[in-house]
Amino acid sequence: MTVSSGVIAPTRVCIVGAGAIGGYLAARFSVVPGIELTLLARGAQLAALRAGGLRILEGGGETRVAVVADDDPARLGVQDVLVVCLKAHALVEAAASLTPLVGPQTTIVPAINGVPWWFLEACGGGALAGRRLQSVDPRGEIARALPPSQVLGCVLHMASAQGVPGTIHKSAGHVVILGRPACAGAGVDEARVAAIVAAAGLDLQRTERICDEVWLKLWGNMTLNPISALTRATCDVILDDPLTGRLTTEVMREAARIGDWLGVRQPLTPEQRSVMTRNLGRFKSSMLQDLEAGRALEVEALVGAPYEIAQLAGIDTPWLGMLYGLSRQLAEQVAADSGQRGRADQ
Repeated sequence: MTVSSGVIAPTRVCIVGAGAIGGYLAARFSVVPGIELTLLARGAQLAALRAGGLRILEGGGETRVAVVADDDPARLGVQDVLVVCLKAHALVEAAASLTPLVGPQTTIVPAINGVPWWFLEACGGGALAGRRLQSVDPRGEIARALPPSQVLGCVLHMASAQGVPGTIHKSAGHVVILGRPACAGAGVDEARVAAIVAAAGLDLQRTERICDEVWLKLWGNMTLNPISALTRATCDVILDDPLTGRLTTEVMREAARIGDWLGVRQPLTPEQRSVMTRNLGRFKSSMLQDLEAGRALEVEALVGAPYEIAQLAGIDTPWLGMLYGLSRQLAEQVAADSGQRGRADQ
């Protein structure tokens, strides 16, 4: 794991969520000079981080990184940069607890999948500005705790998996795309975050149209994640099969119409977007990993939110609607099974 020799001005950086992506970013950021890095983690992951730090398995090699981790945001205090790596449904529950980490000058970097809580404030030509998506932020707690005016848009193209607590299996991709959304205020420090990402040796890309990048990644996540969870298939199998391959294409076409209505530009066709994913090789989607681990499924931000936007816009999306219905039922069954296991353990 190599980094550039640049030195960053003293910066307090906290990564919320030390799972597959948060843990990997923490390992990368930990070797950047000039930053004070902490992780907000809980449970077995926190215990593992305190006992032995992070263990990163990548490219046939192993890296061990000592990190500072805590489960109390109040003890960590206000940060200069807050990188949010929670799943969208977990963020709904955790948002209110994150307020001790956020001051008026904190730059919030959401490294999350799906439609983010700030998205409608940043695109759509004002048609939905001020509206809150029930599928993303049902009680408005995320926007109150993490103001859209302090957000620096972020899209990651990297595959990583959580092993035993404290261990991250890193596979393809190192791309971090940063861009200032229209809702961002003057205090959002894009240059400082970009310097940290570059110094960490990641593939930094910057854009003036971050909403386009969010929607482009969503094209893949809103199709392959739920389909892989429903079929238990890896993404190469889904794309290579003519029937499930067609399902991904039809949902992407509907998503393209939603994107057009929002004012999002898409430089790729659905077929080209699928090739982009297919080039990553054989891998399990994050939703399939969650299903196999018995964790809650990230359905609403990935599938429910675009469907909700389509309903608000009056756009007919039968393929998306069917996929949302199926994946929502699966998520409800996973939650029910998890609850039954929990009661059996008591």
